[in-house]
Amino acid sequence: MRQLIERLRVPLLLVLLAGLSLVAVASDRRALAAGRADRGWLGGLLLEVTAPVQQALAFPVELARGGWGRYVALLDVREENEQLHSRVAALEEENLQFREALVESGRLRRIAEMREGFEVPMRPGQVVGQDVSPWFHSVLIDRGRAEGVHSGMPVVTDQGVVGLVTATAPNASRTLLVLDAQSAVDGIVQRSRARGIVRGQGTDRLAFEFFVRGDDVQVGDVVITSGFGGVYPKGLRLGEVVEVHNEPTRLLHQAVLRPSVDFGRLEQVFVMLWRGPTLDLLYEGEGDAPQRAQLGAEHKPGS
Repeated sequence: MRQLIERLRVPLLLVLLAGLSLVAVASDRRALAAGRADRGWLGGLLLEVTAPVQQALAFPVELARGGWGRYVALLDVREENEQLHSRVAALEEENLQFREALVESGRLRRIAEMREGFEVPMRPGQVVGQDVSPWFHSVLIDRGRAEGVHSGMPVVTDQGVVGLVTATAPNASRTLLVLDAQSAVDGIVQRSRARGIVRGQGTDRLAFEFFVRGDDVQVGDVVITSGFGGVYPKGLRLGEVVEVHNEPTRLLHQAVLRPSVDFGRLEQVFVMLWRGPTLDLLYEGEGDAPQRAQLGAEHKPGS
């Protein structure tokens, strides 16, 4: 009997609920027929019992509906976020181009001012390679004999002296930097006119050796090319004095220069299509063979 009741428990519960529903419907109909708004005690009881059940059953549906709405809203936010990221990236790229244009315009203005000071034609070029050897400091530029570039021609920027062309090919050339230990340039202090030799040290500094004891050389002085030696025109910046070693016991006094050119950021250079009389005689009747890249070891410029 107990097993029978357990088996019939659910059907009996359903029948009971169905019966109560029918009674409630009949009671509602009678109330409506009689014109009463009140549903009676049985209808009220059923309403009180079924309202929390319906609320509990409807909660998952409402939760799922709200979650779906938030998910759709998040998809819209994600799409909008991606669009904003793309817009920010485009604006940053545009800003970078504007800044590069401003830098380039400033550089071109300085180059124009520099070219006005020297009545020498110049050939622009780009640095396309750098010597990685610790013993030599040179760069490769994308201009050669086809553009009128030959060995012995100075290479400069708007900041000052870069070096000297030492070997050429039809469409490329090698420049020995003033930083190289084989480089030596006749220089003069712009303020006091003290004269000496600017030598490369194989580092990021230059040495300025001046001969006359008591020459006025001070920290902050600018050293330029003197024009003597027939290698570089007069007036090109070489560097700024950062240290002075004036020892009375030494015949030659020395100062340390910071180069005017920032060789760590060297990009665009200009080859001066001019060769001094000394180097013109040196190269007369000879080709620009690549093996002459070591010219500075035998004929130091300016010495």
